[in-house]
Amino acid sequence: MIGSTRQVRVFVYRDAVDMRKGFEGLSGLVSEHMKRPLLSGDVFVFVGRTRRRAKALYFDGTGLCLFTKRLVRGLFAAPWTRPGGGPLEVTMSELSLLLEGSEFVLRARLSPEAYVAIGNTRAA
Repeated sequence: MIGSTRQVRVFVYRDAVDMRKGFEGLSGLVSEHMKRPLLSGDVFVFVGRTRRRAKALYFDGTGLCLFTKRLVRGLFAAPWTRPGGGPLEVTMSELSLLLEGSEFVLRARLSPEAYVAIGNTRAA
């Protein structure tokens, strides 16, 4: 099972992917194109050209996991329509919506950025 905390980061590959790719092919996209460490525990999501299939790749601490979903009705959101370069970072909640085939995911950021504590700014 994919962890459900905010500490798990989710990156969506911005281009359409050949869904025949397996562990090795998708791992290559993560390291070479997304420039992310494969064994970080982050979730990497890929959507096929027809938008009927999606795959999620992640390292659970003991090995690589590859999850595949094919929608019976509807289409996955198309990350290649989003402006910008590099992988698109989404939250776990947005990943859930993406994998459900929600029409609203990836159109606008649905969740606030994660809170990051800033060090004590008080002068000593």
